[in-house]
Amino acid sequence: MLKSAGWRFAIVGLLTLFMFIPLFFAAEVIDGRKRYSQSTIQTVGAEWGGAQRLSGPVMVIPVERHYTVTVRKTKRDPESGAVLRDPVSDVPLQENVQEPRVDRVNPVYLFPERFDVTIATQTEIRRRGIFRAPVYQASTTAQFDFDLDLVNQVIDQEHKLLWDETEIRIRVSSNRALRGQAEILADGESLMAEPFTEDAGFWVATGDPRGTKLYDLSLGFNGAQELFIAPVGRTSQITMTSDWPHPSFAGGFLPNEHEVSDAGFRAHWTIPHLARSLPHVAREDSSGRARSNEMSFGVRLIEPNDFYQKAYRAARYGILFIALTFLTILLTEKVGARATDQRPAHPVQYILVGLAQTVFVLLMVAYAEHLGFEVSYLISAGAVIGLLTFFGVVALKLGRRVWVLSTALVIVYAVLYLILKSADYALLAGSTLAFFALAVTMIATRNEDWYGPARPPKAKAVKPDAPPVAGSDLGAG
Repeated sequence: MLKSAGWRFAIVGLLTLFMFIPLFFAAEVIDGRKRYSQSTIQTVGAEWGGAQRLSGPVMVIPVERHYTVTVRKTKRDPESGAVLRDPVSDVPLQENVQEPRVDRVNPVYLFPERFDVTIATQTEIRRRGIFRAPVYQASTTAQFDFDLDLVNQVIDQEHKLLWDETEIRIRVSSNRALRGQAEILADGESLMAEPFTEDAGFWVATGDPRGTKLYDLSLGFNGAQELFIAPVGRTSQITMTSDWPHPSFAGGFLPNEHEVSDAGFRAHWTIPHLARSLPHVAREDSSGRARSNEMSFGVRLIEPNDFYQKAYRAARYGILFIALTFLTILLTEKVGARATDQRPAHPVQYILVGLAQTVFVLLMVAYAEHLGFEVSYLISAGAVIGLLTFFGVVALKLGRRVWVLSTALVIVYAVLYLILKSADYALLAGSTLAFFALAVTMIATRNEDWYGPARPPKAKAVKPDAPPVAGSDLGAG
């Protein structure tokens, strides 16, 4: 019974399911290697400057509140200053006095009317050991202006604006990333920039801004992984250009238009005032980090479909290709068994074949870290195909039929390469291959006797005739 085709298919199916175990551990090794790679890239990126988010400019105008309070004071003689007392009780006399007070209150925060920004980045690859980390150097230029008449909307008669103490604030993710020029011009006149002491960014004292029409910002900084900016203007026009060919646009807004090529990308955003949840003028700081992160947008520098991701997907698809290999061996040896007295492959031999294909994904990752994906895939696939072909000749005794196994393996690994190179068509290629493999199996086994040859019926035991007994009638005559 165990030699029937049905049982052999069932055993091979169970062995295929058993291969989930080594594939699972191979996937875990790849995933751990990927996490280590990402950790290294983040460390290198942080040392270079890290992910950058620009927020600002915002004009901050200090405000004083002028008011009077009634206080109870000891009454004094206006000429001598002596304390006046009650003539009966000799208790000092008290009186209510109106005193002026001045307090600093919340300043006015005003965002620009027009905010035009151009950011150009140049990328380079930094290495730590065998790992690559893309980083960039950015050059930013911006023009903006302010409508100071809007300040009157949040100021009443008790408040006084301290125009001479006005400043402009710009926030960045990290001051360590600032490189080269960091300058703000007010109608062409340079303003001195100073860093924040309790936050990342810098500020400039503008003096009385009521005579200034236009501000220009020049800023250079390093960064890694991503570059985001907050649309703080009533109308924000943001343009980003870079030589990185794999941008991933993300954040609160996608670009109105963009061009991506092997030479880099160019993207442009136009964000109106009504599209952002930000009061244009207020008595509270709306440019904080949380609000900035909520509204900001930009680009992430990614390496699409990296070889760790490809190897992880190969491990996930591995069970399909192991099953196809097992099926090829099963059908190939079955054809040979009709003409020869060949013994079927042992379950241990199937396990060895499955383990060889599991090691393939580990070989691919190990070589890809040094040689790149294409070369490592060719080396790993060639080694596994060569090993299994040799195994088919010397162990499985397939003879000339080993070319069927070799051809099937070449097709399997060619399809797997296409799947890994294009994530968009992975499901299409994998499902099509599985369908054709199933179709070929159904056609090849259409006349198969799954139960095997019937056993001959057991012959009934016949009792021998009893010998004649002495003295009987037969013996008497």
